[in-house]
Amino acid sequence: MAYDEGLAERIRDVFDNRPYVFERKMFGGLGWMVHGNMAAAVLGQGGAMVRVARDDYEDLLAEDGAEPMVMGGRTVTGWIRLGDDICASDVDLRTWIDRGIAFAETLPRK
Repeated sequence: MAYDEGLAERIRDVFDNRPYVFERKMFGGLGWMVHGNMAAAVLGQGGAMVRVARDDYEDLLAEDGAEPMVMGGRTVTGWIRLGDDICASDVDLRTWIDRGIAFAETLPRK
């Protein structure tokens, strides 16, 4: 399944043409890199994920619509899969993508 182009466009809008952000096709989806660190992605199997600080992971996971990101049968701590309700709401989607951007901006540049 190809990634959701409409969702990708809505996520792209949140990044607001920042000059240090670029997109990269990966794993059947599309990821957004902030200074070379992935901040968010639209997934090939549907939905999206965002990168968060490991210290904030459990608290954020408790929010409505936040799900653990599972890849290859393993839960990937520091990444949260956004449920359908989050992806359907422009406000909620923006909140989560902004969290991914804010965290990626704290990482060393690559």
